[in-house]
Amino acid sequence: MPAVDKLLLEEALQDSPQTRSLLSVFEEDAGTLTDYTNQLHQTMQRVYGAQNEMCLATQQLSRQLLAYEKQNFALGKGDEEVISTLQYFASAIDELNVLHTELAKHLADNMVLPLIQFREKDLTEVSTLKDLFLIASNEHDLSMAKYSRLPKKRENEKVKAEVAKEVASTRRKQHLSSLQYYCALNALQYRKRIAMLDPILGYAEGQISFLKKGSEIFSKKMDGVISSMSSMIRRIQGELDAEAESMRISQHELLSVSDSVYVPDYDVASPNINRNLIQKAGYLNMRSKTGLVTTSWERLYFFTQGGNLMCQHRGEVAGGLIQDLDNCSVMAVDCEDRRYCFQITSPSGKSNIILQAEGKREYEEWISAINNISRQIYLTDNPEAVAIKLNQTALQAVTPITSFEKKTETAQPGESIKVTAPQSATSGSATEEPLHECEPEQLIAPGTPIQFDIVLPATEFQDQNRGSRRTNPFGESENKDGSVADEGLLLQQMFVVRFLGSMAVKFNSTNKVIYEAMRQVLAARAIHNIFRMTESHLMVTSKNIRLIDPQTQVTRISFDIDNITQFAAHQENRRLVGFVFSTPEASGEGSLSVYVLESNTEGEKICNAINLAKGISAAQENPEALALLRSSVPLSNDGKFILLNEQTEENGLMDGKEEPESEA
Repeated sequence: MPAVDKLLLEEALQDSPQTRSLLSVFEEDAGTLTDYTNQLHQTMQRVYGAQNEMCLATQQLSRQLLAYEKQNFALGKGDEEVISTLQYFASAIDELNVLHTELAKHLADNMVLPLIQFREKDLTEVSTLKDLFLIASNEHDLSMAKYSRLPKKRENEKVKAEVAKEVASTRRKQHLSSLQYYCALNALQYRKRIAMLDPILGYAEGQISFLKKGSEIFSKKMDGVISSMSSMIRRIQGELDAEAESMRISQHELLSVSDSVYVPDYDVASPNINRNLIQKAGYLNMRSKTGLVTTSWERLYFFTQGGNLMCQHRGEVAGGLIQDLDNCSVMAVDCEDRRYCFQITSPSGKSNIILQAEGKREYEEWISAINNISRQIYLTDNPEAVAIKLNQTALQAVTPITSFEKKTETAQPGESIKVTAPQSATSGSATEEPLHECEPEQLIAPGTPIQFDIVLPATEFQDQNRGSRRTNPFGESENKDGSVADEGLLLQQMFVVRFLGSMAVKFNSTNKVIYEAMRQVLAARAIHNIFRMTESHLMVTSKNIRLIDPQTQVTRISFDIDNITQFAAHQENRRLVGFVFSTPEASGEGSLSVYVLESNTEGEKICNAINLAKGISAAQENPEALALLRSSVPLSNDGKFILLNEQTEENGLMDGKEEPESEA
C-alpha cells in the first residue's frame, strides 16, 4: 500500500497556513468520502431490498406452484404429472428460498450494517470534531484580538493577566480540539479503506455461501479472493492499531508540556532574542486604513522569502508579496496605544506598513531579521556568519523612536510644531455663495498652518519652575493676597480631553467652520503620521475655560468665556468638540482661531457646559436675571454651585481606570 499522508500533530499548536492548507485537503477528502458513502449506502440498500424481494418472490412462486393442484380446470387431463412436477419444483424453490433468506440476513449484517456504522460513527465523529475545532479556533482569534488591544500602561496589570489567562485557556482548548480533529482525520484514511472493503467482503461471502451448493467452480475462484481480502483487512486493521497507539503517545507528549507555551509573551522579562536571523515567519497584526482617519487591524501570517516580505491568509496555498525589503528601513513606533508595533518604510519613503508582534521576543526578532534582510545579507555566501559579525558591532538593530518624537526632540522649548494643512478643492463657482453654503476656502484660507501642541506662556514656565503658583484639581488658583480666584463662581465643571490642534479661520458665524477645521486637523495628523496627543483637564467655569496639566495642575492655556463665539460637537464622532475663540488685537478686530479637542465623554456635554457658562456670565451683569437663573437650576446645599445630573468625568479621573481608546 502507498504511504498515507497525515497531519502532523506537532504543527497543531502553531496552526500555520501551511497546516491549515493541508487540513483543507483532508477536509475535502472527508467531504468527498461522505458523499460517496451515502451513494454507496443507497446502492447497497437497493441490493439488500432486491434480495428481500427475491425472498418474497420465491416464496410466492412456491405457493403459486402448489396452488396449481387446487385449480378446477375443465380439461384436467394429464394434470397429475404436472402437479407432481410442480410440487417437486415447489419443494426445490422452498429450499432455495431458505438460501435466499439466509443471504438477505447475511447482506444486512455484513454488507449494509458496517457501512451504516462507518457513516454514523466515524464520519459523524469527524464532522463533530470539525465543529468543535472551528468554535475553539474562533474563540482563540477573539481572545487574541482582545489581547492585542491591551494598552501599554502598567496600571492595568490585573486586566492584562486576566486577558493573558483567557488567551492561554482558549489556545489550550484550540490545541486539544485540533489534536483530536487531526487524529480523527488521520485515522479516517485507514478506516475508509476498511469501510469500502468490508461490505464488499460481506457481499461476496454471502453470494459464495448461496452459490456454493450449486457452483463449486465459482466458489473455488472466489476462495482465493476472499482469502486475500480477509488478510488485507487484517493487515490494515493492524496498521490502524499501530498508528492509533503512536498518535496516542504523541498526543500525550504534546499535552504534557509546560503551560507557558500557551501564554503569549511569557518570557517578556528575559526573552531569548536571536538578532542574527535572515529568515522569519509567524503571525503579525497588520494595520490598514479604512477611511481618512480610521484604521483596522488584521491578524495574518507573514514570512520572509529572500528579500521579500510575504503575507498569507489561512487556507491559502501560497502567500503574496507585501513589501520588497531591500534597502528598506524598519523602526519601532507608537501606534494607537498598542504594544510591540514597528514600521517598515520603502527606500523612497513613499510607502510604509505598520505591523504588531505578539510578544517582545517576536517584536525584537522581526525588527532584527528585517534589518538584516534590508542590508542584503541573504545574498552572501554565508549570510548567518555575516549577520553575526555585523550585529556584534551594533548596539541595536534599530532605534525605537517615532518620526514625531524625533521632531519634538529637535524643537526648542516653547516652539510649536506646525505643518501645513491640506488645501481644499474649490468648487469652480464664479458667484459668491451665502455664508451658510460657504466653500472650505472661504471658511479657512488654503495653506493655513496647524498647531498640534499647546505652547505655555513665559510666565507660566517661570511659575512652573518656581512652584509658587499651582492650580488645584478643581480649577482654583490663589491670587497674590492668598484669596481663591475662582471662589464664588457658580459653575465649575471638569472634563478629560486631548488637544488635537488649532488653526486660524476667517468666520465665526457658522458651525461649519468648526467642522471644516476638524476635518483638516484630522487629515493633517493622518498624512503626517502624528498620533501622539497631550492629555489635559478641561475646566469650564462661568468666567473662562482652561486646559490644566493633570500632573502639575498648571494652567496650560485659558480662554475667556465671553470671547468664545462658536462651539460644536462633531456630528458623527461624538467625542470630538471644537470652539472658535476671538483674540482681541490692537487694530480693534479680533483674530479667530478654532481649537479641536477629543474628550473621554460625549462632546455634547462639553458644549452644554460652555453654553451654561455663557448664560451665567451674561446673567451676572443683571441681578434679576441671575436670580432667575438660580431659581431655574438645582444648586448645592450652600448655594454656591450648580448640581449636574451626570458626573461627567468621575470614571476618567479616578486612578487605575483604563482610559478609552482614542478615535481620532
